[in-house]
Amino acid sequence: MAQYVYTMMRVSKPMPPKRVILKDISLSFFPGAKIGVLGLNGLGKSSLLSIMAGEDKDFDGEAVPMSDIRIGYLKQEPELSPEQTVREAVEEGLGEVVEAKKRLDEIYAAYADPDADFEKLADEQANTKPLLPQVARTWSISLKLPRMRCVCHPRMQK
Repeated sequence: MAQYVYTMMRVSKPMPPKRVILKDISLSFFPGAKIGVLGLNGLGKSSLLSIMAGEDKDFDGEAVPMSDIRIGYLKQEPELSPEQTVREAVEEGLGEVVEAKKRLDEIYAAYADPDADFEKLADEQANTKPLLPQVARTWSISLKLPRMRCVCHPRMQK
């Protein structure tokens, strides 16, 4: 199983009293694979993804991600805080990448100080550099966020 980033073997999801959402599903994904899950409403797409993300543990069979893999999961009905804006909710999900972006912004601003320790700043920048591809994607997301609106909650209108 080590060659796959994720493997499911004979996974079934019973829904009492008599319904079975998923029945004997077996899947394996190679690194870099792009997948899509298609189907009509109520056929188990969300249940499948919930199992793959480790959110749902009430199923039969085996679902095994690669040991060092990180799985991100956005619930179909996310629990949003009424105190947060859309931007804050998305940034919370991006975690360390947003922190790296903020730190890089601070480093770049510090270069403008004539008395700055440029060697120290260069070292910090180099340590943060491995996250640059993720930071670039975050900047792309940030550019789109001001246009996003949530019609479901008044606090999300900011």
